[in-house]
Amino acid sequence: MTYFKKAALAVATGAVLAAGTAQAETVTIATVNNGDMVRMQGLTDDFTSQNPDIELEWVTLEENALRQKVTTDIATKGGQFDVMTIGTYEVPIWASQGWLVALDDLGDDYDVDDLLPAIRGGLSVDGSLYAAPFYGESSMVMYRTDLMEAAGMEMPDAPTWEFIGEAARAMTDRDNEIYGVCLRGKAGWGENMAFLTAMSNSFGARWFDEDWNAQFDSPEWAETLNFYVDLMNDAGPPGASSNGFNENLTLFQNGQCGMWIDATVAASFVTNPNDSKVADSVGFALAPDNGLGKRSNWLWAWSLAVPAGTQQEEAAKKFVAWATSKAYLELVAENEGWANVPPGTRTSLYENPEYQKVPFAAMTLDSINEADPTNPTVQPVPYVGVQFVAIPEFQGIATATGQQFSAALAGQTSVEDALANAQALTVREMDKAGYPK
Repeated sequence: MTYFKKAALAVATGAVLAAGTAQAETVTIATVNNGDMVRMQGLTDDFTSQNPDIELEWVTLEENALRQKVTTDIATKGGQFDVMTIGTYEVPIWASQGWLVALDDLGDDYDVDDLLPAIRGGLSVDGSLYAAPFYGESSMVMYRTDLMEAAGMEMPDAPTWEFIGEAARAMTDRDNEIYGVCLRGKAGWGENMAFLTAMSNSFGARWFDEDWNAQFDSPEWAETLNFYVDLMNDAGPPGASSNGFNENLTLFQNGQCGMWIDATVAASFVTNPNDSKVADSVGFALAPDNGLGKRSNWLWAWSLAVPAGTQQEEAAKKFVAWATSKAYLELVAENEGWANVPPGTRTSLYENPEYQKVPFAAMTLDSINEADPTNPTVQPVPYVGVQFVAIPEFQGIATATGQQFSAALAGQTSVEDALANAQALTVREMDKAGYPK
């Protein structure tokens, strides 16, 4: 072979190799540092073995940081991410802005009709799915059955806030660092304000009246926040104003909480003997009510969405389909057991006889089905959303009000001043935004 033929062959071979290399795509995924997402990252060899031409890069963040980062990126068209972990609040707003790719083509075997109607409805706009649910949740009471028994009390399936207050104070043993109740106090629209908004629904409060007038000056909000602060002062852990989901999870797993009212998804973590010191003494009940016809449970889904403008749209969709499929649930069950499968997304999961044996499965489904985003409060409201208000302005306003309420819990301001400040800032921002529209 002549030199020129060898050179030509080398060039051609290099071009083929370069073309092969060019086909490899990197999909960058922004996600929250919750346990189910961390578990997913540990199982992605299953995906990459099926898709050797796709590489995955992870950006894993604390909940408040994740929300800020993905919101900034998508609003400014930053293009940092190909898959974003977002919630039920963002999906309809962002989809209406044209910021998300429709997910109507996730494959013939994806079975979108198997998604729970309440969850699918919150992630759809005009009949199209714009985010695929990784897990769905409501909220409920998780409690120590041994401490409840020692206090001489019995948890009803559907407790009232009055019972929760009485039981929390009875179970508190500060000398032994056991606190009757752990509730979110960390400031953030998806941290303390998710909990307090859902709680306020059961006390008859609402964010806005039917004319979009802020309602933090109402007696119902005063009753809500006073009850919460008094309860946490009497029976909550020290430093509660810094505690969000993950901090309270750690406290409960360490045996320091008599009760924890939070996301149903936590049930698998508090009952896992590898992580929880109290796994064999955990009971479950519906989120409390106040006798007004509304419980304090929310409705949420952490979901995977593909931002419009990504250069890896098809590869991103492949990953989303894999991570939210029936096959993924079976993969988790095979590796971690049915109790650790991401809950709250598919009808078929709750029809599965093996999953029905999981002690919190039925309570989770009942809690999800009981939440009503279109009718979340005792009095009529102009908005949709249980623990949030589905308007773009909510994120900023609720972050600011969350700071006020966290300060009240920390004793840095009074409940009355926190509510007055929340009312003033909400009125100001809503006026600036031109409400009513």
